[in-house]
Amino acid sequence: MTQPTQTSETPFKRTMKVRHLVMLSLGGVIGTGLFFNTGYIISTTGAAGTLLAYLIGALVVWLVMVCLGELSVAMPETGAFHVYAARYLSPATGYTVAWLYWLTWTVALGSSFTAAGFCMQYWFPQVPVWIWCLVFCLAIYLLNTISTRFFAEGEFWFSIVKVVTVVAFILLGAAAIFGFIPMKDGSAAPGLSNLTAHGWLPHGILPIIMTMVAVNFAFSGTELIGIAAGETENPQRVLPLAIRTTVARLIIFFVGTVLVLAALIPMDQAGIVKSPFVMVFEKIGIPWAADIINFVILTAILSAANSGLYASGRMLWSLANENTLPRCFARVNKRGVPMLALTVSMLGGVLALLSSVIAPDTVFVALSAISGFAVVAVWLSICASHYMFRRRHLQEGKGLEELVYRAPLYPLTPILGFILCLVACAGLAFDPSQRIALWCGIPFVLLCYAAYHLTHKRLAAAEAES
Repeated sequence: MTQPTQTSETPFKRTMKVRHLVMLSLGGVIGTGLFFNTGYIISTTGAAGTLLAYLIGALVVWLVMVCLGELSVAMPETGAFHVYAARYLSPATGYTVAWLYWLTWTVALGSSFTAAGFCMQYWFPQVPVWIWCLVFCLAIYLLNTISTRFFAEGEFWFSIVKVVTVVAFILLGAAAIFGFIPMKDGSAAPGLSNLTAHGWLPHGILPIIMTMVAVNFAFSGTELIGIAAGETENPQRVLPLAIRTTVARLIIFFVGTVLVLAALIPMDQAGIVKSPFVMVFEKIGIPWAADIINFVILTAILSAANSGLYASGRMLWSLANENTLPRCFARVNKRGVPMLALTVSMLGGVLALLSSVIAPDTVFVALSAISGFAVVAVWLSICASHYMFRRRHLQEGKGLEELVYRAPLYPLTPILGFILCLVACAGLAFDPSQRIALWCGIPFVLLCYAAYHLTHKRLAAAEAES
């Protein structure tokens, strides 16, 4: 992406190519959710339940992405979600969606830094997690304040490392499952016996509903395609291709990864304090494999945090540029960095320091749930915006042939996507460890609506006086 120049009104340049767009979206997804949340989901739903949960999550992602595809091809705009919500739902909803997406990435910083602390404890078990959180907070903040000139190119190569890691993990894990690579303890290859060791669904269907937000959090980042739409060369051609390839690869990566994890890690051994990826390589008899994968996971998580801080700072800049926040948030320094927006967005990362007074695993689950709730709420708005966009398009007498890209199976696609996202949010109420997302998320939404109406009235009054 290209950072704005010192005049905030300057439009973004269309410099992103399809390779940037695809890898940015893949890289945004392959992070904390996949590397750590999967262990929590396995321990809650069982092996087969986790596979089913991720298949449902993949369906939700596909539904949301084809809705977003139609919107972003018809109207390629930077910071797209809140623009579409404001135009087709209400200005207050657009304002709230912008803040929710800011919350998604800002709170995700906290879970990312906590996960990075878990990675470091693998080598330095005596050092508290919160100290590593502080170190990484400062490092990512300083990295973002220096320059974002090479952001898209840098994230492209970071994402390649993540994708290669996941592919290697699937291939090596599959080889271990079927005995082509020996287990470290000399035990026989497990095959697929772990998938049903505790029964297909040991705790029933409810845990799958409870963990849908955690699954959606793992998939969050695909919607970065919409954020980058306004900075993409030839969006009418590039966006549909990026959406198709991204969703297909995600399904292969996630389902393949979860199948390997579920086959090699028994339900009663899974958790989040240690990445399940590291646990798998500890079981496989390959020297230094666990250390290498732990290092790669650490860099992947910090890369996702870097993307998160960039995205949340960009959203605050966008709100200020539209006069819904004080203009000071739209100011950028001589390097084109919106310092105030960046600094405020870093507050989410500071939440990781709560691990010093609360158990780190509890902090991680809570932050992931809050971030997951926020991104699912944004997905709700994408489905609703698409439904209203298509209706209005036809009401205005325009033909479907005018839409370069059309979401299939309309109106089933946006309606089913909306319902599944709603079910995911409701599932949080049944999980005590994630319920905090509702206690924080719902008041946050109400506060955003109230803030919009208060500021809107004030702006209207000021304009009337002038």
